[in-house]
Amino acid sequence: MRILPAVVLLALVTACGSGPAPVTAEEFTDRAREVAGRWQGSTEREPWIAGFVPLRNLTLEPDRERTPRWVGRSVINSAWKLETALPAEAPAPAKLRWTDGGTLSVPVLAATAAYAGLSKPKSFADEKCPAQGCRPLRVIAVARGEATMPSSRGEVRVPTWDFTVKGVPEPFRRVAVDPAAMGGPPRPLGDGIQEVHTYEVRAPAELRLSYLHGICDTTYGSRVHETPEAVVVDVDVRRDDDVEVCPAVGKIDRIGVILREPLGRRVVLDSSSGVPLLPHGDIRLAEFQNYDPRRS
Repeated sequence: MRILPAVVLLALVTACGSGPAPVTAEEFTDRAREVAGRWQGSTEREPWIAGFVPLRNLTLEPDRERTPRWVGRSVINSAWKLETALPAEAPAPAKLRWTDGGTLSVPVLAATAAYAGLSKPKSFADEKCPAQGCRPLRVIAVARGEATMPSSRGEVRVPTWDFTVKGVPEPFRRVAVDPAAMGGPPRPLGDGIQEVHTYEVRAPAELRLSYLHGICDTTYGSRVHETPEAVVVDVDVRRDDDVEVCPAVGKIDRIGVILREPLGRRVVLDSSSGVPLLPHGDIRLAEFQNYDPRRS
């Protein structure tokens, strides 16, 4: 579930708070060393900092506000009908371009492979077709294109195959990068609870953390552990012992943290879940525990 940056009512429970059990300063240091060491030796690290790790589905659907209502139902039920020839040869490699100026050369799929990813059956259907069947998604043309999508290194410009569907004003775009050249989202440690959601760089050695806690919790401060490659952060949040009944309400707050050295290109890690944090935005990797965009 996505927690919006506001107070969100979930339920009534007999205990206060929503985060993991509090830890002492010594326990945090031990945990932070474990998280930093695991990240340093992880096979997920290099793709995250130097490769291409997509953070959304590889099919970029048209704007729903401009799309006929029947299209969504047909997509869920994979009612695709190919009515044009598709190029079977893979194009030359393409260059991905990030907003910070970074680039990466990647192999590109043939249109036939991209269409196979676009049209593969869904594993579920929230809204079944009526008795007479779904209205077919008639693919009548295909062309090369480009799109912008979120990744571990920020917004990136990627090549696409754009499929025109009869009766739909905008094309369905499928990311054309070969999934074999992509990295997967890092998996959380343990139960996957992510306490710190995101961060903002206020100064070279000053961060502002966005974190989740319960409305009956008290925040006692932030904690940080630094290595040459990573910055592990935590917020000391404790449940109030004198509260017997508390609404299970999640609240997003912000708190500052001062580093010994400028952040630079180091990765910021959440000590609770062990996952890297993304600056700004609302993407939380703990929600990717059972989801890999490469298989979307």
